[in-house]
Amino acid sequence: MTDRTREDTTRRLERAMGSLGTAAMARMDDQLPWFRALSAEDRSWVGLVAQAGIAAFVEWFQHAGEDRPTPSIEFFGTAPRELKRSISLQQTVDIVRVVVQVVEAQTDELAAPGGEDQLQQAMLRYTRDVAFAAAHVYAREAEARGSWDARLEALIVDALVRGEVDDGLHSWAAALGWTSSPVVVIAGHAPEGDPRAVIDGLRERGRRIGMDLLAGVQADRLIVIVGGAESVNDAARQVVARFGEGPIVIGPEVPDLHAAARSARAALAGLKASSGWPDAPRPVHAEDLLAERALDGDEDAREQLVENVYLPLAGTPLLDTLATYLEQGTSLEATARLLFVHPNTVRYRLKKITELTGYQPTEGRSAFTLQVGLILGRLADSAAMWRALT
Repeated sequence: MTDRTREDTTRRLERAMGSLGTAAMARMDDQLPWFRALSAEDRSWVGLVAQAGIAAFVEWFQHAGEDRPTPSIEFFGTAPRELKRSISLQQTVDIVRVVVQVVEAQTDELAAPGGEDQLQQAMLRYTRDVAFAAAHVYAREAEARGSWDARLEALIVDALVRGEVDDGLHSWAAALGWTSSPVVVIAGHAPEGDPRAVIDGLRERGRRIGMDLLAGVQADRLIVIVGGAESVNDAARQVVARFGEGPIVIGPEVPDLHAAARSARAALAGLKASSGWPDAPRPVHAEDLLAERALDGDEDAREQLVENVYLPLAGTPLLDTLATYLEQGTSLEATARLLFVHPNTVRYRLKKITELTGYQPTEGRSAFTLQVGLILGRLADSAAMWRALT
């Protein structure tokens, strides 16, 4: 193509820019359902982007013989940031493809005599390079977004572990698209390897199973927050394989992310005290480790045991029956003799204790938990009495 032919074609392109933009908008409206679904304001912005892209091509074409560098997609800066977030890479390619179709359909009219093939080749090269540049920009933004999401995720997990729950937590979670309830926190040891890969794998797992998952690795601990599971056991079943060796503790189910600090606190306290029950199942519920947690200094567990074990029995014959039964090595007959009652009375009272506390005195683990709850209740009563005297 001679310089004169290129100049003539450039002038024709410049004169046709307005009509090309209008034709591109009409074709997008006809061929792209996602474009029709946009608001009028967003469609207008897409039109400006298409017009800017055509103008950028004309300017590039004018100097195409001067070893011009690969075209960029700076013309996308015409659009507001909100539109860029709502238009995917595939949709960007759709826009470029439609503009190409519009220009190709008018090549005979746009090109100067003898310049048709050259205009077509230039258009193909330009759109190819723009498509590659768009993919690069989207990849870079996705990487930046991923880094930002990772920081938000780490902030949420850290806030829940520290119990520092405020309105900012919900803002961070909303930015990550968190909408699920109820919520369960699961704690265990992190597997060997890159912590980021572990967290990315958990996030991908959440997407596949339709649950919200947030995770954090702190020292050797892996903490996973699961939202939207049908049950706590279902939540644990989905993520247990991602943990390293050792115990895994499931915190109690809570209604939403704002209350998840309580679940996290229980799960982490259970993980810390889990060595007190070496034969615990894997995973184990934090509620099943109340006795170990209480002995390890967990105030939540102590209060819960006093409330669940001691207070329902206090002031009734059931408390003396439980204490005697445990002190006598769970012997029914020995308990009946010391209390001067029939063994059937002891059986009846033990059944009532199970109904009131949820723990069965005749079962080993339950008896141990009842014993710890009984001692803690007595200590609480004694402390209250000393406070009253002083």
